[in-house]
Amino acid sequence: MAHEHRKQPGKPASDSSYFEEMTKAVFRSGFSWQVIENKWPGFDKAFAGFDIDAVANFDERDFERLVQDEAIVRNGRKIQATIDNARAMQALIDEHGSFRAYLRTLDELDYAKRAKELQKQFGFLGRTGAFTFLWFVGEPVPEWEER
Repeated sequence: MAHEHRKQPGKPASDSSYFEEMTKAVFRSGFSWQVIENKWPGFDKAFAGFDIDAVANFDERDFERLVQDEAIVRNGRKIQATIDNARAMQALIDEHGSFRAYLRTLDELDYAKRAKELQKQFGFLGRTGAFTFLWFVGEPVPEWEER
């Protein structure tokens, strides 16, 4: 990702904005980013405006509805990861007061350890996803190098 030509976004204003950016990172992985951007209004509706508590309470009926929803990318594993990620984020918010406060607990770690910690906490957030998530939420990241 050549991000040097784009201005890095600022910090999200709310926990739901962090959740939305994480979901984008999950769904961008392996897909055309333009496809995801074009379908994003459908994602917003399908995932309750990225209300973390609402998505954390999704059940099997909600999952089945989402894998049939043509307004989003119907990848069952990524849909389940998004629901699970809402639950993980909800737990971190309960523990730390906000997702931003949780991120501050990682400040003493170098980038590689911060990314690994996020990958442990959240599903479908691989190496590239962790990088793009952190970059899009205004966290420090190293220059991207294709490997």
